[in-house]
Amino acid sequence: MMTEADHTGDLRPIADALIAATNAFDVEAALALFAAEALIDDPSTGERFDGKAGVREYVERFFVGYRTVTRLLSFTSAGERKARLRVDFTGDFGHEIGLLEIVTDPTGLIVRIDADLE
Repeated sequence: MMTEADHTGDLRPIADALIAATNAFDVEAALALFAAEALIDDPSTGERFDGKAGVREYVERFFVGYRTVTRLLSFTSAGERKARLRVDFTGDFGHEIGLLEIVTDPTGLIVRIDADLE
């Protein structure tokens, strides 16, 4: 885990770690990237996922459950501790292009992801 002093605001390593963890279907590795109070808001699912339990449910249902593999298409820094990712999802559901807006706390843990499909 990064410390506040280590965290420069560059979220690319965090985004890469999240994609690597979900592509490996490693729920614990994905959870380690999130703060306890994190939330994922994903209108494409019609749901919001709160806290570590919610993040676990999201990763288990939509990444492990559908065997989803994510490929990063673009990464844009959107200010201090915020980034926008455009990603390609493939899995048992087929294929989709998604957008992820990631926000971290000062220690580099993810506190919020706004996810949606194009």
